[in-house]
Amino acid sequence: MGSFSIWHWLVVLLIVVLVFGTKKLKNIGSDLGSAVKGFKDGMRDGSAPESPPTAAAQVGQDKAAEKTTIDVDAKTKS
Repeated sequence: MGSFSIWHWLVVLLIVVLVFGTKKLKNIGSDLGSAVKGFKDGMRDGSAPESPPTAAAQVGQDKAAEKTTIDVDAKTKS
């Protein structure tokens, strides 16, 4: 019972197509393909060396940080 012949696999494929239908199988295949592509892109981006932020990006980050900080002394004085 170790290995299956081609006829076994064809019967299994036929049953899967009958149960799920071709449209659902196509959607599953495309979802799986896009997930693999996203994983590969993520791995490629993760291995790229990081460059230091530019001056414009640093200024934008500083302004965003200023807006989120809270002056504790000002709150306790009033």
